[in-house]
Amino acid sequence: MLTGKQKQYLKAIAVNFPAVVQIGKDGLIPSVIDSADAALTARELIKVKVNQNSEEEISHTAAVLAEELQCEIVQIIGRNCILFKQKEKKSHYELP
Repeated sequence: MLTGKQKQYLKAIAVNFPAVVQIGKDGLIPSVIDSADAALTARELIKVKVNQNSEEEISHTAAVLAEELQCEIVQIIGRNCILFKQKEKKSHYELP
C-alpha cells in the first residue's frame, strides 16, 4: 500500500508520461490486460487511457487492472489512470 507522499512522488513523475495502454471500444479484453502487464513489468509506472469510444468506466477499469496485475492505483484523473508495481530487485524508483 502506497502512502500519500509516495503517491505524490509518483504522480509528479508520471504527469508527462504518454498513455502506454489504451482501452478502446472492445473494452478490457485479455490482450489489453496482457499488454498492460508487459508494460508494467518493463516500466513499473504506466498511464492507462480509456478512449471516448469505450463504454468502460475508468474507476472500474483501474480496479480490475489493479486486481489482475497486483499493482497499485496511484491516481485516476478524467479518463486516465496511473498504475505502479515496484520490482523486487533493481527498481527504477526509490520511494520516499
